[in-house]
Amino acid sequence: MSDRWGSGMEETVQRIDDADSTAAQHCDVIVLGAGVSGLVSASVLANQGCRRIIVVDEYAHLGGNHIDWSSGDYTFDIGSLIFQDDSPLLQHFPELLPLYVPIQPRWARLNPQGLITAYPISVKDDILRAGPAEVARILASAAYARLFKRRMRNAREFARHWIGARLLHRSGLDAYMTRFYGIASDRIGIELARKRMQWISEHASLRAILGRLRRTKPQAPANRQMARPREGFATLYAAAAASLTVRGASFLLGANIDRIEKLGNRFVLLREGQAIVADRIVSTIPVPRLQALCNLPVSQELETITLLALYFSFDGTRGFGEEIIYNFSYDGAWKRLTMYSDFYGRVQGREYFGVEVIANHIGKSITRAEADFRNHVAANGLFRGDLRLEGGQFLDNAYPIYRNGADESATEAVKALKEFGIESFGRQGGFNYQPTARVSTIEAEAALRSAATIPAR
Repeated sequence: MSDRWGSGMEETVQRIDDADSTAAQHCDVIVLGAGVSGLVSASVLANQGCRRIIVVDEYAHLGGNHIDWSSGDYTFDIGSLIFQDDSPLLQHFPELLPLYVPIQPRWARLNPQGLITAYPISVKDDILRAGPAEVARILASAAYARLFKRRMRNAREFARHWIGARLLHRSGLDAYMTRFYGIASDRIGIELARKRMQWISEHASLRAILGRLRRTKPQAPANRQMARPREGFATLYAAAAASLTVRGASFLLGANIDRIEKLGNRFVLLREGQAIVADRIVSTIPVPRLQALCNLPVSQELETITLLALYFSFDGTRGFGEEIIYNFSYDGAWKRLTMYSDFYGRVQGREYFGVEVIANHIGKSITRAEADFRNHVAANGLFRGDLRLEGGQFLDNAYPIYRNGADESATEAVKALKEFGIESFGRQGGFNYQPTARVSTIEAEAALRSAATIPAR
């Protein structure tokens, strides 16, 4: 225990032990963070026999970075709204299944040639449409990369090895990686590429491309896609919280946490003059925030994306039929748009959709982001008609920025927290990008696995 808080903490804990203070709570475990990882962790811990679980979050809502925003009858989101009916999340919270909206989403991308085409690579539009001479160059570039560019130190070199420098540029994949991760692709760590970008080798390698050419029918999906309820995420996660409450969990949301101290084998979380005493802390909140709360050295190099969401309604001709479009073009700050009205229906005849932008790429300005989006889609012949901005929203700590070396720093930080006695994992708690609720669930289970209660997947 640090000298900074020493005597005061001892007095606080002694008072807690010696009196029935209503300002103090005792529990088996504190779970920091009420996102998917935190809720699943509480479920796993309940299955393992914990009967007094307190889930604490500085956000005032459940769901973590799954945040919705409403304007009249429009409901928009920051964060992915798509789930699957075979997700292990439903094994913990089966009551969520009837709340979802069944959907059949289609993904596409705007390529550098101004075409809405297949995601992530289109043989027809990215290769064959280029003409015989450029096709020959693309094939030669890919063959050269596979033979002579085997050294992979960053995300750009990883992608180049699989598809060649020519197709990497022409397809816009290199531009998209920079747009998504917030930094140039040659500064993105190789460990992230290997862990989270295998879709490049699976979908964009020459072998996969030739396989799609031979395939006569598209493969049927193995599961059913579903979206969050039309009303927003609050309905969804309220059902999960109700289930956990019955199993012994309680929730402390909008909590302004002052600090966390360790006294012997116990932990004390202090907030607004009150204390929570626990035998164990499981954390899914951002690593630097947890380090600061524990008075440990803060890993300044662990950076995260600040996401800006623009919310639009529209009446006119949008120029594509797919529900989700990724921006692979060389220009435009926006990285993805989602047509919510394709899932939930129009409002007063108007479509509505959300657009995600890396905030730092546009000066953290909603006005600049809106102007950039309008100019870019107009230049590409999209959204011809009445395009109206309904609102905008920022989200800090959306997901990690994987500069070269960040993976190693995150590993060291998590190790130091473990030595302190706190188990930290998840997208935020492990500085580990997790694209879906499925991945978050599996990794939370793995981190807390008990052979008697959670079978290996």
